[in-house]
Amino acid sequence: MPTNWNRRNAIKALGLSLGSAALPFAGWATDENKQRILLPNKKLQLSKPVTAITCGAGNRGNVYGGYSLKYPDQLDIIGVAEPIAIRNERYAQKHNIAAENRFNTWEDVFKRPKFADAVIITTPDNLHYGPCMKALEMGYDVLLEKPISPSEKECRDILALAKKTGRILAVCHVLRYAPYFVKLKEIMNSGVLGEIVSIQHLEPIEHLHMSHSYVRGNWHNSKQTTPIILAKSCHDLDILRWMVNKPCTHIQAFGSLQWFTQKNAPQGSTARCTDGCAVESKCPYSALEIYYRKRQRNYVFDLPDDKDKQAAYVLEQLKTTNYGRCVYKMDNDQPDHYTTNILFEGGVTTSFSMEAFTSYDGRRTRVMGGLGDIVGDMNSFVMTDFLTGKKTEWKQDTDGHGGGDWRLVTDWINAIDKKDPSLLSSTIDASIESHVMGFMAEESRKTKKVMEVKL
Repeated sequence: MPTNWNRRNAIKALGLSLGSAALPFAGWATDENKQRILLPNKKLQLSKPVTAITCGAGNRGNVYGGYSLKYPDQLDIIGVAEPIAIRNERYAQKHNIAAENRFNTWEDVFKRPKFADAVIITTPDNLHYGPCMKALEMGYDVLLEKPISPSEKECRDILALAKKTGRILAVCHVLRYAPYFVKLKEIMNSGVLGEIVSIQHLEPIEHLHMSHSYVRGNWHNSKQTTPIILAKSCHDLDILRWMVNKPCTHIQAFGSLQWFTQKNAPQGSTARCTDGCAVESKCPYSALEIYYRKRQRNYVFDLPDDKDKQAAYVLEQLKTTNYGRCVYKMDNDQPDHYTTNILFEGGVTTSFSMEAFTSYDGRRTRVMGGLGDIVGDMNSFVMTDFLTGKKTEWKQDTDGHGGGDWRLVTDWINAIDKKDPSLLSSTIDASIESHVMGFMAEESRKTKKVMEVKL
């Protein structure tokens, strides 16, 4: 910060006030699960709507595709590839997709000559590489859900092909677009905190989310999908690299699977919660309580439209799928606690913890500089000036991804329309480093060595 820069004026210039500040926002939409989505704060002037094909009509495909329902003048979904019939049908109806543009698998899309501007890839993690490479080869621009790929080699292959073809490729590191992190980075860059020395960052997964996604759910087995440091927390590695704005040089990680194992199974427990488990009523991870009685996270079951049939359908799913299995008797291997120490060029250190056993979610951040610090929790932060002791608060109500989902889509559409990747924050070039950090963290965790990070 320049020595003649008055700190009070700097705070005002950052859109904050000495006391409390609430950032205005454009309003709310909702996704198909009735969850709120923060609307973008930009109005685009496009030559025409960007046309896109969605590969993977699950949760994330619906979130990104849902943008077109709110802003049809900006994005037009004209095709879908989805092997689960009910998802394919519902997505096609929602977006009024012609029969000839509905496909069973992503491979089927690329048997046709190019018929859209872009492809949205929201397939399972281990099915990112194939459609992304084919889309780039055929001249499509791409929106690619994170992680880029479970393989470092495949990540680098995608980067190389994106550079060769010159296509717009955005990776869905949506936290870069969350107002909370945008404002944190702005303050760090301003110099108000002095030189940034260290950051502590926590991702509390929340115990039920952990059991749902990484014990019973699609990501329960790292060998079949993606290590949890990438599947869940490449967002966090990316946001730390983005805020520090310096290359990572070394990384060290510790973590293991401690709780969700056979040795912790209570006496009287059964293979499934529906098998007459003697301790089901006392278990905080009871599938009957979570999915059947409270009807939480039922979106994974693709419920029938007839509400009278939904309860019986859920119960049947608990008897036949992993979601009904005992959390202590699954074939899961993902760590339920994971601590990563990161050294950046110039000596800045960060510590990042991903924790399963919390009653709450929402990331927590502490930024420490020579002249001040910040303590925040995604919805708000407090900045303290060491010289005056004055505290400045920033607040904003937000959604499950910090408000970044549709703001990312806005910039991606704008970049495609203007043929200018610099309009994006989360390009493949920018995102590759945090993925390498994740691969090195997993190697460190397994070998108990400090790893040098090389791009």
